Amino acid sequence: MNQEVILFDDGHHRCISFTGLVQGEGIQSNQFLILHGEHAAVIDPGGELTYVPLTMALGRYVKPENLDLILASHQDPDIISALGNWVKRTPAKVAISRLWSRFVPHLSSAFAQSREGSNIFDRVLPIEDAGGLIPLGDMHIHAIPAHFLHSVGNFQFYDPVSKILFSGDMGASVVEDVNGPVPDFKAHIPHMEGFHRRYMASNKVCRLWADMVRGLDIDKMVPQHGPCFTGEQVGQFLDWISQLECGVDLMDASHYSLPEQPIGG
Repeated sequence: MNQEVILFDDGHHRCISFTGLVQGEGIQSNQFLILHGEHAAVIDPGGELTYVPLTMALGRYVKPENLDLILASHQDPDIISALGNWVKRTPAKVAISRLWSRFVPHLSSAFAQSREGSNIFDRVLPIEDAGGLIPLGDMHIHAIPAHFLHSVGNFQFYDPVSKILFSGDMGASVVEDVNGPVPDFKAHIPHMEGFHRRYMASNKVCRLWADMVRGLDIDKMVPQHGPCFTGEQVGQFLDWISQLECGVDLMDASHYSLPEQPIGG
């Protein structure tokens, strides 16, 4: 079921989460809209499965011609694979890691030319590894480094007005109800532990990331999959992920043995 959740609203600045847009067997994911006065940014809009329902949902808040930014945390299909449609139908700039910006023309033939007939790279805002501040009207969205926390070129987006960290795959989980905050942190760990052990590169980068994030003033941490963390749950998550063995920490010779079994039968 498609649902919209108002994460923050002070009358001038709003953050909205869209959930349940993926139909069928696709991985469920959340998409996000930040509105600041007359300016608008979409975070991780997704692929063909979400493009039509998301544009319909966004239409209640912003016209396509008024969309300023597409913010892509990384390169995965559920993040940005419908980018060709957004380029053709909106004037939005696309902020993505410089590492992945060179690959965006592969996403669609629309990248030969943008809607104005200019080169697609005129529409791309490459984010350097150190991150940076992305203008949206009279405020800035912070691109926070999160490299090797799933993708080798990865960013999260922090909104200093709402104090929300849009954390991408960090904090992701698979549960049925994604529209409220996590009800109980300890009970929630089994829903995210397997994912984080496999998709995060190592405990070292998890600890470095957590130490950095502790320097932010965060009211909510909102991942791309699953419910958000609020209040003291943010600190609980940072403590948990700082101790988690994952990725290369768990690998040994048994994971690199020559295969013997046929694929598909």
